[in-house]
Amino acid sequence: MIAKFGRAKTLGEGCLGFPDAGGMSVTVIIGAFVDYITA
Repeated sequence: MIAKFGRAKTLGEGCLGFPDAGGMSVTVIIGAFVDYITA
């Protein structure tokens, strides 16, 4: 997905292939929550 807002918007197609930092942090938080609940 090409960034249209924020600091990455100046990179254009150069930002393709890199994971979204916000999406990755939410994934880690939800994964830790699931591990806590199922333990």
